[in-house]
Amino acid sequence: MSAEIVAVVLSAIGIVLTLGTSMFLGFAWCVRRTDAVEERVSTRIDNLAHEVTELKIAVARLEGPVPHLLTRPR
Repeated sequence: MSAEIVAVVLSAIGIVLTLGTSMFLGFAWCVRRTDAVEERVSTRIDNLAHEVTELKIAVARLEGPVPHLLTRPR
């Protein structure tokens, strides 16, 4: 093997390793960022669900019991 062929093969291996590593790290960054955003959204949804539950309880207290449409004669 000549020196030129060895240089070309080593350069190709270096390029493949560089591109593979950068693609892996970029994908890992995207996954980490997506997880962080999902965690924030999940927290906001949980807080909203808690507030909606409190609102339902407050409205039920204001409205009082449901009136009966049919009553038995005494």
